[in-house]
Amino acid sequence: MMRSWLVFEGPIRHALHKLKYRRNVALGDALAKHFAEYVGSLGWPVDLVVPVPLGKERMKERGYNQVGLVARPLAAVNHWRYAPRAVVRSRETRSQVGLTAAERKENVSGAFLGEAALVSGATVLLMDDVATTGATLSACTAALLDAGARSVYTLTLARALPHHGLKNV
Repeated sequence: MMRSWLVFEGPIRHALHKLKYRRNVALGDALAKHFAEYVGSLGWPVDLVVPVPLGKERMKERGYNQVGLVARPLAAVNHWRYAPRAVVRSRETRSQVGLTAAERKENVSGAFLGEAALVSGATVLLMDDVATTGATLSACTAALLDAGARSVYTLTLARALPHHGLKNV
């Protein structure tokens, strides 16, 4: 099951770009504080929180995983385990920006591995910043389930909607 908190436009788009590209890391805690209320309303029985991992090159360039900056405090507030290494990239992928849905799916196919020692039997909350087609979340979910996770909920801060004017997620 996938849920997104907000539509990727206006203030959340601006905030996520500042977090991701302008090194405004303090936004992670601020977003997590407001995001936590929404997450609590879902009533999901979560054991651990896992951020979608960055590739090695992007991690080296940025120095941090922007999703982790929200996922870690969210896990702490809810007394869930935070497991940033529960899913890892088994190979580098190119940026999904500008790719079609089919290209996105192909780009991340088989690109992730779950860590059985961390996820076996667990209910996982997999987090990313923005969902577009869901290809990355689907690939990570498959890796976590293959590693023995009991179930996986996917959650993003925002959802990029099709260009046909749809405003509801």
